[in-house]
Amino acid sequence: MSELLLHRKRLYHVGNLSIFMIGLGFAVRANIASNLQEDIYDKIDLANSAALVGEALSATFMGFALTLLFGSALVDLIGMKRMLLLSALGYIAGAVGLVFATTMAINSSVETVIWVSLLLTGLGWGAVEAASNPMVAALYPEEKTHRLNILHAWWPAGIVVGGLMGFTITRVGLPWELNMFVLLLPALALAWMVSRATFPVTERVAAGVSYGQMFSELLKRPLFWVFWVCMFFTATAELAPGQWVNIALSHIVGMQGILLLVYVSALMFVMRHFAGPIVAHISPIGLMFVSCLAAGIGLYLLSLADTPALAFGAATVWGIGVCYLWPTMLAITSERFPRGGAMALGLMGFAGGMAIKFVLPQMGAIFDTAKAQAAGGADQLATLSPQAMQEVLRYASVESFQSVAIVPLLLLPVFGLIWLFDRRKGGHQVESI
Repeated sequence: MSELLLHRKRLYHVGNLSIFMIGLGFAVRANIASNLQEDIYDKIDLANSAALVGEALSATFMGFALTLLFGSALVDLIGMKRMLLLSALGYIAGAVGLVFATTMAINSSVETVIWVSLLLTGLGWGAVEAASNPMVAALYPEEKTHRLNILHAWWPAGIVVGGLMGFTITRVGLPWELNMFVLLLPALALAWMVSRATFPVTERVAAGVSYGQMFSELLKRPLFWVFWVCMFFTATAELAPGQWVNIALSHIVGMQGILLLVYVSALMFVMRHFAGPIVAHISPIGLMFVSCLAAGIGLYLLSLADTPALAFGAATVWGIGVCYLWPTMLAITSERFPRGGAMALGLMGFAGGMAIKFVLPQMGAIFDTAKAQAAGGADQLATLSPQAMQEVLRYASVESFQSVAIVPLLLLPVFGLIWLFDRRKGGHQVESI
């Protein structure tokens, strides 16, 4: 193997580890969401505790979105290396902050520490996406859809490992705070690998496209902004239910919802490796159409599942649907708007992050409203027996999941029209700089 190919392979491994780390962080947040609610937010405000958890979790997505918005514009200036080092630092600081929060008294100060800690992990998440996506696009310009899907296969791989570790921690009765230490190992390993590597410039810089040309490319291409709006919906269909699944499905099905998330993530890890052959037959836009249809159906079926078997069946449909959404949206952006460079990819990620920033608190609010309605009023919650409370929580979980099921279905006309237009023009439109 030539030195050039070996170097490219090493950088690809760095990208895989960075995506694995953020997937692990996603699982850890899903693991601890119910613990935060029961141990902290229920004691602060029982009637609105789910909304408070949703607000805290949404800080991660706000940090993610803001880093992508600004980091993608700066990655060419500060370099991929510094950006990835910042991502590792964000996860280390965030994990330490969450551990510290569990030692504090239950008051408004602990809420602030949790919020800031989750924000820091979000900043680290955004830094990974700001650097790794343009890096892979630059390393493999001729097979972006395939390579970006494989790169993002390590996201569900991180969820599988983090989810199983969280499940084990709960099953054997260990302190749930150990979940936070799970984040430290990949973050430290990433910092070490990045410090020893040399990174390329982005595809835009290599082609000599200036900053001004990059911004003007995005401003004069209205189709880019159509895809940008679509990213709000596709991210909502994938990430919001995934972050909420342990809270909701634990009440709906009577099992630890994190196991369902682990199953779906394992499915996604395998399927993302076959994105290349799939898009060769139906095109990336056709894949988005089919994926949105399956995601909407799967989400609705998840809300109706009342046994583990039905939950796993519905989760299979949802997992097949959301599997390709995020990486294929990034690949479409890079293939159709290559002059937009890292900024175009960053803006897509920003849309996805901000969507979840607003959706998670809304899911929490829907959950709390339904919870109070089923109990006969918010003031009645504290008087319910454990059995009655379980039924109330089950009803609220169903309501919160059904509220999201419509989101991916709204995109069917959009992707359908673009798919039809592309077919009339001879197929998927891939541009080169």
